[in-house]
Amino acid sequence: MTRLTRKESHARTRESLVETAKRLFLADGYNVTSLEKVAAEAGYSKGAVYSNFATKHELGLAVLDVVHVERAESLSAAILGPDTMAERIEGFARWADENIGDVGWTALEVEFATSTRHLPDIRTELAERRRSLTAVLASLIEIQTAELGIALPLPADEAALRILALGIGLGVQRAIDPEMPVTALVDMLRELTVPIRTT
Repeated sequence: MTRLTRKESHARTRESLVETAKRLFLADGYNVTSLEKVAAEAGYSKGAVYSNFATKHELGLAVLDVVHVERAESLSAAILGPDTMAERIEGFARWADENIGDVGWTALEVEFATSTRHLPDIRTELAERRRSLTAVLASLIEIQTAELGIALPLPADEAALRILALGIGLGVQRAIDPEMPVTALVDMLRELTVPIRTT
């Protein structure tokens, strides 16, 4: 069996810590999960955590990055493929109903943002991630409309910002009341893509 290099071992430890922290943050909450618990659950010492992450907030950012990638990939899988915008919106509606308001995800986002609100560096990091997430969503919108020859009534980045803002608001409310429908978000998407066709 090939022995891992120091760099590979470090990367594997970091990945294991992030995955363990993600599981604990989503299941138990960000604020109540200590670095000691993350280390113990992952099978490492607390020192191993600090050799990879200077603070719990740095670990939290790494977890959010993984969660955001996973959600973006699942969204892409839900809407890519069908030949019509109506079918793609139906795929989005199913994804939204299954994901928006997920208690673990919503609580993690809210807890992390509120617990770091007095830390300018972390707020800057979160703002940058929000911009990146908006850009990814805007790109996805542009790809969809270009493929189907649909002209949006507003720039894709503005459409993405509106969808994201409404989605976040619905997510917080659905975490409290899972029966709340995602209709408002799906209807807004339909309105944005009812279009003036370019072909």
